[in-house]
Parts: sequence; C-alpha cells; structure tokens
Amino acid sequence: MPPIADHPLRYAMANELHARPFPAVQAPSRAAFLAIKPAENAAGRDRDADRAHLIELLDRHGAQHPQPGATHYSGYLGKHLLKWESHTEFVTFTLFGAGTAERPFDGSTFGMFPESWLAKAPGVRITSALIRIELSEDDDGITDKIDTWFVPESLAISRVLDGELIIASDFRIDEAGHMRFAIFARPAAGERRTGRVVQRLCEIETYKAMSMLGLTRARDLGADMAQIDARLTNLLEQMCGTVTEPAELLHDLLRVSSELENIVAQSAFRFGATGAYETIVNQRIEVLRETRYAGRQTFGEFMMRRFDPAMRTVKSTEARLKAMSDRALRAGDLLRTRVDVDRSAQNRDLLRSMDARSDMQLRLQKTVEGLSTVAISYYAVSLVLYMTGPLEDMLDVSKTTMAAMVTPLVLLAVWFMVKRLRRHLE
Repeated sequence: MPPIADHPLRYAMANELHARPFPAVQAPSRAAFLAIKPAENAAGRDRDADRAHLIELLDRHGAQHPQPGATHYSGYLGKHLLKWESHTEFVTFTLFGAGTAERPFDGSTFGMFPESWLAKAPGVRITSALIRIELSEDDDGITDKIDTWFVPESLAISRVLDGELIIASDFRIDEAGHMRFAIFARPAAGERRTGRVVQRLCEIETYKAMSMLGLTRARDLGADMAQIDARLTNLLEQMCGTVTEPAELLHDLLRVSSELENIVAQSAFRFGATGAYETIVNQRIEVLRETRYAGRQTFGEFMMRRFDPAMRTVKSTEARLKAMSDRALRAGDLLRTRVDVDRSAQNRDLLRSMDARSDMQLRLQKTVEGLSTVAISYYAVSLVLYMTGPLEDMLDVSKTTMAAMVTPLVLLAVWFMVKRLRRHLE
C-alpha cells in the first residue's frame, strides 16, 4: 500500500512555528535594535526591496544570503549575530554582541549599521533601541545605575520571570535617537531565558511605536470629524421641521454619509492594526510575569498610565466614527422614507386628477355617442328613403310620411347597434 500523500503545505506550516527562534544571549552582552517601515502603504510595500537591503548589509561583511522569499534570517556579521525579520508593515534588525561597553549605551554596536547603508533603507525608522545586559549577583548598585542612566519620572523597572532578571527603561529617546533598555541577569538565568526577555523588550517597543500611529491618525481626524458632525447635526435639525425640498436635503445627507464612509475606509486598517498591536504589547508584558522592584512602577503600570489612554483615544475615535456613520445611515433611511411618502402623496393626487379627467372624458364620450347616434341616424334615414323611394308611388305615401315611419326604426336600430358595440368593447 503506498504511503498517504501529504498536504503540499504541511511541512511549510509546521516549520513556520519554529521559523523565528528566540536568540541565545549570554550576560554580559549588548544589543542594538532597528525597525524600518515605509512612510506610506507599508502593508503593500515591495518585500524584495527589504531583502535587497538586507543582502547589501550582508555583502559588506561577506555573510551568507537568506533563502529567496525569506521572511526571517539569522547569521553572523563578524563577531555580531544579526537577526532579521519581515513583518506585515515593517522589518526589524537586531544585532547581538558579547560584553558591555565601559560607557553605557555608547552606541558602538549600532555602528555596525553603516550610515550609507541606513540612508538607502526602503523606509523610515519607526524605532531603534540600545540594550545593555549585565550580569548581576545581587541588587547592589542597580538602583544607582538606573537612576543615573534613566529619567526617574519615566522610569519603569521590574523583576521578571520569577525574579531571575531585572529590566528597566524610561521609554525616552536619547541624544543619538535610540530608546534604552537595561537588563540585569542573575547567574542562574540561562542564555535562552535572557534571549527571550531581550526579544520581548524589542517587541514591546516596536508594537508600542506602531500602535501610536493610530493615535496620530485619530488626532488628525479630530477636526474633520467635528466639522462633519456639525453638518450632520444641522441636517438632522432640518429634518425635524418642515422640509420644503426633501430631495435636496437627502442629497446633502448622502454627501455627508459618503464622506464618513470614505474616512472609515481609509482609517479601518490603521485602527484595526492599532488594536492588534495593543494586544501584542499587553501580551508581551504579561508573559514577563513582572513583580515590583524597590517600590518602583513596573512596565505594566507605565503602559497603564501612558500607553492605555492613547489606545482608549483611538478606540473612542473609531467608535465615534462608527456611531456617526450609523446615525447618517439611519437619517438617510428616514429621509428616504419621507421622500417616498411625499412622492406617494403626489402620485395619489396625480391618480385622482387622472380619474377626474377620465370621468369627464367618459361623460363627454357618452355625450358624443348620443350626438353620433343622431348623426348616423340622419344619414341612415336618408339612405333608407332612397331605398324605399319606389314604395312611395306603390303605396301612395308621401316622402314626409315615409320619413316619419322610417326614422324611429332607424334610430332604434342605430342605438341598439352602438350599445351592442360598446358592450362588446367593455
């Protein structure tokens, strides 16, 4: 018996679950992170251009190329490990190097990305970060370091993964244009666990930055939405009164509805993506299993105070857009119903007028029928008199007498013929 055939995508689907392994990071070490996104139409960008940009960097260091059509890559650039990933709207580059610089966050690792290469990027920087991973036996000196490295007002610090690591950041952009993250790892924390934390921090920063694009979009829509809302409210107020030109009002209302639907269509992707990115940020923070360090705010608390209000603004704008669109559609339905009722009334009046004209026409027709009966009878009597002319001499009857005798019979015959014809037509 031949073996059962596999689905053509079986291995591809199974391998996709293992395509993006976490990096193994041994403390002490350092990392530089870069996320690039096209300014417009990021989801429909040229993915080959992204891979060509990666290959140009690899060629500068004589590194092996990725597979054709690859969406992820991992390899060494000299002594540094490069991890590259392609996502829906952006690509990320992460460089890992052993040891830490004497000057914290000096950016030497980020210097592995040449300026000439960065200038050719098929997009713009959405975020970048420097990550310092130190080996720490205990908590001595950590508080002094973080107070020196970060802005205290924005500082978020917490113990993660059962307290084996401590993470800290102030989510501010430094003079060189980078975010800064510090990780203090206990000796018991394995390189895989440390690598997962580094990966989570990069994801939190990237998806946070991508989510904030939705806030920018929501703010840009504020003025347009306020103007459309005022116009819509004015139209609804007109509907409450006497509408002299309902068709013209309906045209204005449909124009407002079209503008709203256009805004909804243009914003749907960004708002939908913002919701997805927000969920990822919260999930990545949740899996870190944070506990408080020295009474300071955690990453989750920082996001709750600074990030969540922005996301609520996006959701509020999205809900307001939907409510305005629904209101315009309901108003349009009501106004169309009103226009239909007015047209039905006009049609009713028109039918009544047509009935009156038909009734008048019928009465006129009956009158004409009576006159036509007399006219036909007149000519019929003349014909009959010509036909009965010989009888006048035979019966010795005058023409006047013959006409008097024939006329009633002719009238009766013509009336009967007309009545029968009308009955047949009816």
